[in-house]
Amino acid sequence: MEMREQAARTAVFKALHERGFILPNAWDVGSAVVLAEAGFPAVATTSAGIAFSLGRPDYQVADRRLALSREETLARAGEIAAALAVPVSADLEAGYGDAPEAVAETVRLAASAGLVGGNVEDARPGGGLYDEALATERIAAAAEAARAAGGFVLNARTDALQAGGEGPLADAIRRANLYRAAGADCLFVPGTTDPATVRTLAAEIDGPLNVVMGLGEAGGNARELLAAGARRITLGGSLARAALGLVRRAARELIEAGTIGYAAGQFPHGELNRLFAEAHGREEAAA
Repeated sequence: MEMREQAARTAVFKALHERGFILPNAWDVGSAVVLAEAGFPAVATTSAGIAFSLGRPDYQVADRRLALSREETLARAGEIAAALAVPVSADLEAGYGDAPEAVAETVRLAASAGLVGGNVEDARPGGGLYDEALATERIAAAAEAARAAGGFVLNARTDALQAGGEGPLADAIRRANLYRAAGADCLFVPGTTDPATVRTLAAEIDGPLNVVMGLGEAGGNARELLAAGARRITLGGSLARAALGLVRRAARELIEAGTIGYAAGQFPHGELNRLFAEAHGREEAAA
């Protein structure tokens, strides 16, 4: 992707955070193309969805040999960015290394892959959260690399709300504000879809707020969360899990009843051919 085109996409992506938007998460080129065609102004990746598409587990993987690597993540995310005409942001997990320098290198590589933004979280791959001081240093290093890359949009994620403790909401707000002061563009606080809680987070955090829907539940309304003050609504791996859930239901239907009722909602073959041919043309033009 040419530097001018990437800079234009980055500017578009930054502007979206001022008005508020829904940012769906894709796991491969096909899912990303379908989401962009639906009308979303940008697309994000999901590390969970990418891992599942490779038949691998996600998040705090006991056998680290099965964990999604930085190279695999960026290769898939880069393929998605090349296929779309809209900005693409990546789930960079915990930055693929404890040291601030490792996180900065991840951001540099992500920008080089054609991505305009990425998440970096404060949850340790082995469990628990990084110490606040180290977590803040990691975000500061990532922010410096983001600026050097031409404005890459850094989304700093804190898992404090999900981690519990004596005051998870206060912890999440404090960490988010530390990361904002360290240079993060957006602050990601997963763990709630309650409008009242989102309203508190938006009021107390000094920067655009990202919340996620679909973490093991199907409740909430994105429009209500935007009205409550969130500027960015993501879906995590929920779309990928729903797609795999359909495959399992279809399999059970065939085994138990011999029917294919699942096929009633399939995407027409010809429409998919058209969408993917257009996406392939964009990839060739960008090469």
